[in-house]
Formats: sequence, C-alpha cells, structure tokens
Amino acid sequence: MTSAGFNVTSSLTLVGFSSLSGHSSLLFLVFLLLYLFVLFSDSLVIYIICSQRALHRPMFAFVASFLLNSVTAGTLIYPKLMSDLLLSGSGLVKVSRTFCLCQGFFVSSLGGASFMLLSAMAFDRYLSICHPMHYAVLVTPAKVVLMLLLCWMLPAILVLVSTLLASRLPLCRAQLDRAYCDIYSILSLSCGGAAAQLSGIYSLLIVTATVFLPAAFMLFSYARILFICLRRSRSFSNKALQTCLPHLLVFFNYSISVYLDLMLRRLQSNRESDSTLITSILMMLVPTVLNPVVYGLKLKEVFTHVKRLLSCRRDS
Repeated sequence: MTSAGFNVTSSLTLVGFSSLSGHSSLLFLVFLLLYLFVLFSDSLVIYIICSQRALHRPMFAFVASFLLNSVTAGTLIYPKLMSDLLLSGSGLVKVSRTFCLCQGFFVSSLGGASFMLLSAMAFDRYLSICHPMHYAVLVTPAKVVLMLLLCWMLPAILVLVSTLLASRLPLCRAQLDRAYCDIYSILSLSCGGAAAQLSGIYSLLIVTATVFLPAAFMLFSYARILFICLRRSRSFSNKALQTCLPHLLVFFNYSISVYLDLMLRRLQSNRESDSTLITSILMMLVPTVLNPVVYGLKLKEVFTHVKRLLSCRRDS
C-alpha cells in the first residue's frame, strides 16, 4: 500500500451536493416530500395487490415485488441524503469506508434486481400473450417464487463478491464525487494495479449479467409480442399492448437513467459535482417517483381499486 492509501476503516468524502450547499434546506424539503410520496404510493399499490384476490396473479406478483424493491432502495438512500443536507453546511460529507461499501452493495444489487424483475415481467407477458394455452402450466406459483428469488439473489451474490474485492483494494484518493456510494465509484478511487483491473472487469461482467442481458431479453420479448399482435385482431392487440405499456414505460425510464449515468461518468469535466447531482436525481428521484405512478395509473385493474379505495376514504 502506498503512503497515500487508506485502510478499510478510513473515511471517504462525498461531494455530490457541494455546489448546491446554499440550497440545502430547499433540497431537504424536496427530498422529504418525494420520499413520503414514494412510501405512500408504493405501499398503496402493494397493499391493493396483496389484499385483492383478483390481483393474485403472476404479473401483479412481479409488479408488487418490483415496487417493494424500489421502495427499499429509496429507504436506503433518501434518509441518508436528507441527513447529509442538514448536517453538512459545506456540502462535504464524511462517511466510513465500511458504510460506503455497504451502501454501494445495496444500491448496486437492488439496481440489478430491478432490471431482472423487469425481464421476469417481460417473460410473463410473452408467455401469456404468445402461448396462452400453456401459460397456466408454464407459470405456476412455485415457478414465480423461484423467479423472484433468482431476481433478488443472483445480483446480490454477484455484487457481494465485487464488494469484497473492492474492500481489499488500497485507495489513493478519498474524495468520491457523488451524493451516494456505489461500487464502481469506490473502485475508481483505488491505486490501480492488477487487482483493481480484475475488480473493474468483474464489475463490467456484473453489469452485463444484471443489466444488459435482461434489457436485451426484454427487447426480444416485447418485439415478439408486437409481432404476434400485428397478426391478431385489433381488440386482442389493444388489450395485449395495454398490459405491456406500463412495463415498457418503466423499462425505458430505467434504461435512460442508466445510460445517462454511464455517459456522465465518462464525460465528467471540472464541474463534477454538478454532473453528479444530475446523475443522482436521474438514478434515484425519477425512477422511484415514476414507478408507482405508472403502475397505479396505467394498469387498469390496479387503478380501479386505487380509485375505489381513495373514494371510500374521502366519503368516510
């Protein structure tokens, strides 16, 4: 380890909000309102899916799991950001390397799980629309549980290995130009060498396995669905596309956020904190806020129960 390196217990500095430290109170209020909205709306949709027997179907099980994944990620990030905004007047936040690694593990694994859950939804829609006669046999409750476990466990195991590799690397810098920790950014602080290159290659393989491959599978599945719809009646096509539209909207929402995040990482200039803040907003605020809106409004079965539940509360 070089003299500039840091051991496992050394602190890191997050500077994602340093350029906007003068607006910390306003940002805190915005984060608080958005977090409360995410908690309420996600919990409402999950509650409706769990309480209505008519919604106890594989598609809605995947939707509820996806929203649970989203609200868990928000709970792991939003409160920490709000406390950072209140406690750091300069915009610089010191965290332990252990905490940063833990946050990076959860952020990365839950992000990968989101894409895998979206691919499971696409697979479910593909079987339902393209092979309706065999759907009940192919998609049983036991297989749904296995798919859900795979969507959560595979990214967690892969990212855990990457986190352990990152924890053993010596660091030559302690300043992380982001508002939150992730494994890729922690790797960028290392001193280089064969171990750092190996960790970087492994991280790229994780992104390929949990983001790019599921995204390619989703595009293939929806392309097949579109091909089938073009050969069927108009009423069948409208119904099929209506059930696929929410998943496509959420998929493109996540894909655009990930693409912009990767581009901003490569095009970082001297105004790194500004681009980091934009990345943080895109990667956290936009997906977590839009997910319950899309599934609550665009899924007709869910929206009907949401409207009925809210109207009953208003009448009472």
